[in-house]
Amino acid sequence: MSTFSGKYYYTIDPKGRIMIPAPLREVISANYSPKLYITNAPADKCLHIYPLEEWNGLLEKVRGLPKSNKSVKRYMRNVIGSAIEVNIDKQGRVQVPSSLREDSDIKGDIVIVGLLDKLEVWDRQKWDQAMAESSIDETAFEEELSEFGL
Repeated sequence: MSTFSGKYYYTIDPKGRIMIPAPLREVISANYSPKLYITNAPADKCLHIYPLEEWNGLLEKVRGLPKSNKSVKRYMRNVIGSAIEVNIDKQGRVQVPSSLREDSDIKGDIVIVGLLDKLEVWDRQKWDQAMAESSIDETAFEEELSEFGL
């Protein structure tokens, strides 16, 4: 199965629609149903877009978690509770509800990033800040990744 990868720069249109880049649409059409779920990201101020099959896998994981745990409750409220089913239109766009645009501060220029089983959608300024080298302890970053063999 193909995976999502790549970084793409776009602009959200005045109606709140974002273009799904052609290479990412190809992965969806070749491997997944056309239904997508868009939701808040759990730790970052961005959005995640999941194909239906990946979304269902995430739901199965969440179902097995202890519902009385405060972090699980927060995750469920933030991620599961804000999820919206969307479809790609004929022009390759998806509608991002205003509530999700507000939650992620997405206004104009955006970055869409393919991350194996999902897409991330970032406001361009927030992406640039998150990726700025000055915001990362490079030594700790490399040490932590080396524990995973990367």
